[in-house]
Amino acid sequence: MSVQGNARSAAGTAKQAGNSDALEHLARVGLVAYGLVHLLIAWLALQLAWGGSSGQQADQSGALATLAQQPLGEPLLWVLTVGLVALALWQAAEILRWRHGLTASGDRRKQALVRTGKAVAKTLIYLALAVLAFRYASGTGQSSGSSTPQQTAAGVFGWPGGRWLVGAIGLVVVGVGVYHVYKGVTKRFLKEIDLAGCSAGTTRLVTRLGQAGFPGKGVALGLIGGLLVWSAITFDASKADGLDGALHLVLDAPAGQVLLTLVALGIAAFGAFCFVRARFPERT
Repeated sequence: MSVQGNARSAAGTAKQAGNSDALEHLARVGLVAYGLVHLLIAWLALQLAWGGSSGQQADQSGALATLAQQPLGEPLLWVLTVGLVALALWQAAEILRWRHGLTASGDRRKQALVRTGKAVAKTLIYLALAVLAFRYASGTGQSSGSSTPQQTAAGVFGWPGGRWLVGAIGLVVVGVGVYHVYKGVTKRFLKEIDLAGCSAGTTRLVTRLGQAGFPGKGVALGLIGGLLVWSAITFDASKADGLDGALHLVLDAPAGQVLLTLVALGIAAFGAFCFVRARFPERT
């Protein structure tokens, strides 16, 4: 078989895998799981804003730890793990499906680069979250010994050019946050969902949730990236922090309680958007 034939075969296999009914159903479960994590983070952020902190960090680890403490929490965490792995496989299939487009030219190559880049990023995010969910489901989440953002940054600072790498990662995260805000404000997310045949009310609901959810998540990501950049500028690993540190930064700002509440509501809207997103197929 020729190289072109192999490429077409690989692309066809990837497309078939990505369109698998079983994988698609599991991916929908994963989207619901992803939404649930955001709703839990929003709840922890609201508790932080209004002085009712549960003692959990307002981030992914805190959200999963909160879920683990609930009745039926362990079975739900296993469902989350499977769903998130399915989401990662779904995105991995997208990487293979668009791989042949990277050798094309013009708009086709540009589209393939964008879609491949997004799919790689989403695959890594879903896999990381799946590993975290697995740890809590198996009872090792609290004692996994995972590094804090400060410890990770301190380790990277020891690499040749590590300071620049931390700064570059921070700028990328800021850029992703800005894109989320742009995506929500311009309603660009609607181009990724096939709402054909939906009622006007359903379309309006999806639109409102996306308009609130993407900017809310974008602000949080922008703050995380900003902390990484500031850590690189000051060459101080203690300045690097994750979502929990970013939300504390919002709380410490003037009118921080109100601002943190708005960010929390935005994150909650993104979680709800993931729920309704699971209902509709993705545009190809």
